[in-house]
Amino acid sequence: MTTLFDPLVAGELRLANRIAMAPLTRNRAPGAVPAAITATYYAQRASAGLLITEATAISQQGQGYADVPGLYAPEQLAGWRRVTDAVHAAGGRIVTQLWHVGRISHTSLQPGGGAPVAPSAITANSKTYILDADGRGAFVPTSAPRALALEELPGIVADYRRAARAAIEAGFDGVEVHAANGYLIDQFLRSGSNRRSDAYGGSIENRARLLVEVMEAVTAEIGAGRVAIRISPVTPANDAADPAPQPLFEYVVAQLARWPLAYVHVIEGATGGARDFQQGDTPFDYAALRAAYTAAGGKAAWMVNNGYDRALAEAALAEGRADLVAFGKAFIANPDLVLRLRAGAPLNAWDSSTFYGGGEKGYLDYPTLAEAAVEAAA
Repeated sequence: MTTLFDPLVAGELRLANRIAMAPLTRNRAPGAVPAAITATYYAQRASAGLLITEATAISQQGQGYADVPGLYAPEQLAGWRRVTDAVHAAGGRIVTQLWHVGRISHTSLQPGGGAPVAPSAITANSKTYILDADGRGAFVPTSAPRALALEELPGIVADYRRAARAAIEAGFDGVEVHAANGYLIDQFLRSGSNRRSDAYGGSIENRARLLVEVMEAVTAEIGAGRVAIRISPVTPANDAADPAPQPLFEYVVAQLARWPLAYVHVIEGATGGARDFQQGDTPFDYAALRAAYTAAGGKAAWMVNNGYDRALAEAALAEGRADLVAFGKAFIANPDLVLRLRAGAPLNAWDSSTFYGGGEKGYLDYPTLAEAAVEAAA
């Protein structure tokens, strides 16, 4: 029987176990440059079969939150090189998540103070994180976006291609294209945010066109075996909405079967919320989603995410519903999560007040089992 602790080959990624650290935004990259503490943070968690970095902007236009990292300037690549070197020295594997937030941004974060971009000029009922004049972080409503012109879309695709190449140059083992959680690619997919009447709007095929073009570009640039994608079929995150997610995402995964990807990462339910959340009239059928992918010839590893503990994760593997399981908040508070899961040891509780922004507190100072034992004996 397959367990969380068995190795796995996913595309060109050779993983020591089937436990992934989910991408987790932490807002600790001033000036969009990964800090020295970021290398320590990821290296502490390198026992995961795979580390997926926090979402990383492919361009300044793609930035949507203060103090999140980028992948488009030399100093950013140098910062990420420190991270990848530290993770590899600790025996880990790490990919970065390529991110364009689309309309989930604020004018203060955009080039020249311009409006964020989106498929259509529809403001999201959502918030983003910016710094005030005194450098204090705060959540504020997103700014009204402008619709991308048709002639701008090849440039967006080119930004993804450049970011993928930059990631490899910075030492990453691969990339995960962020097509989930109501960000740009997801905005194009969903009818709630895409009201276009050109080749990128209307039908499912048209709404998925940008995703397909991005995947074509990224896989051609660095090889499909180093490329993955994240989707979230029913999440309401960032005002994502579509009344018919089943046919939409079954079409999406059938298109993804074109390439021998490393893995497909699926958020089940509402991101960070109810696993049984649904949009539309019927519950989403995740087994049918994977069946659609397999029927189209897809062979990538299947990663599941959202609210998994060890028992639920082991059941998903044993029943063939997943090949990899991503854990989020548990990895924030437990740098040695793999060891704790294997030993059935209790987990540290996380402090949500330190999730976003700050320094080492709530970032580097959660104790491992060994450290806790030393403290207890002192």
